[in-house]
Amino acid sequence: MIVLLLALAGGAGATARFVVDAVIARHSRFRFPLGTMAVNVSGSLLLGFLTGLALYHHGATLAPDLKAVLGTGFCGGYTTFSTSSVETFRLWTAEGPARGAGYGVATLLGSVGAAALGLWSAYLL
Repeated sequence: MIVLLLALAGGAGATARFVVDAVIARHSRFRFPLGTMAVNVSGSLLLGFLTGLALYHHGATLAPDLKAVLGTGFCGGYTTFSTSSVETFRLWTAEGPARGAGYGVATLLGSVGAAALGLWSAYLL
């Protein structure tokens, strides 16, 4: 049963990623892949928060199976390191090293910062 729930949550995460990316791309005036960055940063925030609940509240807030379904399933399906890596390389080759490196560094720092914020937020509960 847990495998089915993980698969369903992964599918829901991938669907959410597609929707968020499409909405941001439709409303963005930039050629910068803001949708992928937004997905990775928001997914890192959510995973950081879920992890913080498990760490700082001794797992009492979420059952182990629910943590796996939300963390591994949904967040794993929602976030996309591979797309971010390809977009970094595409920007590097199409628009120059500064643009590609800037996107890669901004995505990495934003994602790590969001994960830390999620952990900290859960700690404060």
